Amino acid sequence: MIQSGIGLYIHIPWCEKKCPYCDFNAHALPVAHQLDPDLETRYLNQLLHDLDEDIETFGIAAELTSLFFGGGTPSLLSSRGLGFLLAEINKRLPITKTTECTLEANPGSSDHAKFVGYRAAGINRLSIGVQSFSDTALQQLGRTHTRSDASDAIQAARRAGFSNINLDLMHGLPGQTPDSAIADLHYAAQFAPEHLSWYQLTIEPNTVFYSTKPKLPVESFLQAITDQGLDWLQRQGFARYEISAFAQGDALQSKHNLTYWRFGDYLGIGAGGHGKLSRQNATLDIQRTQKTRVPKDYLNSPNRRVTEVPVEERPIEFLMNACRLVEGFALKDFERTTGLAPKALQTFVEKGVQQGLVTASAGRITPTAAGLEFLDSLLLLA
Repeated sequence: MIQSGIGLYIHIPWCEKKCPYCDFNAHALPVAHQLDPDLETRYLNQLLHDLDEDIETFGIAAELTSLFFGGGTPSLLSSRGLGFLLAEINKRLPITKTTECTLEANPGSSDHAKFVGYRAAGINRLSIGVQSFSDTALQQLGRTHTRSDASDAIQAARRAGFSNINLDLMHGLPGQTPDSAIADLHYAAQFAPEHLSWYQLTIEPNTVFYSTKPKLPVESFLQAITDQGLDWLQRQGFARYEISAFAQGDALQSKHNLTYWRFGDYLGIGAGGHGKLSRQNATLDIQRTQKTRVPKDYLNSPNRRVTEVPVEERPIEFLMNACRLVEGFALKDFERTTGLAPKALQTFVEKGVQQGLVTASAGRITPTAAGLEFLDSLLLLA
């Protein structure tokens, strides 16, 4: 039985339009900023059925430390539907005053009334997918909103009472210069966001961009964007705590994402939802869950697939997450979350220290600036 705090990820798989760079489980559904009521009702009921099955199968009786609506476009949900879902979840897994409840919102499908309803339903943190404040860049990215839409959405969220807002911003965009990348950060600063996710565009397989191959900035520009951006963020009071995550203080770091990065446990419900669960039997058992990806199939049955994380794969799975954190990790936490002795990392640590990619002190392994910048090289040492 799992009784300690746990995270809950809820996937909303639909978007008004799928972006050409997106490799997430997102499915285009032409709607006017909100799901059809009948479809929404069916999906919400299936989410609860999905959750009930997970709770029963894994013996979960825990408070939620965090809850995250991702997508897709979660802001296609009505506030009434969201309120119903959160109330039902609370009956099963308590949502407390300290539970972080995040919803991803698209500026094109959000307004003040919807944000007021979301906040009344129990959402206390918004993540607004701005991506850029350049209309030219937004068009290149296939986004359905403009800079004006993004500005309006952020201000509407503030008027609705949200005091914990993350803005998603991308850099390394087609045709972007260091100056235009930093201009995005300057524009974002006027809204005083509590958190920024600032990450570089990568071209992933099975996306439109993978086929069309847009011309991205040259390496010297990418390096200048990164260096100047990190310096600017630091001067603005944004503390970097993960490769692409910046917060105005420790209390404003993303609890839910920290669960991932610290190899913690979480449920994943919804079409294509992923979860990770640990159970102490004679040894520590770690399992990953995945639900049916295609929405119409999910509506028939979540069809959970459960796979064991083999002992030999646990070190790299742990490191892929923990080495993204500026704080690194304590060896005792590696032992607690993987069930393995710290000596399993001996070669990794020795090589990492030798190559200047990590430091090791007082039982803590910490990536250096080079280790954060060249994470792939660091992970090859595992």
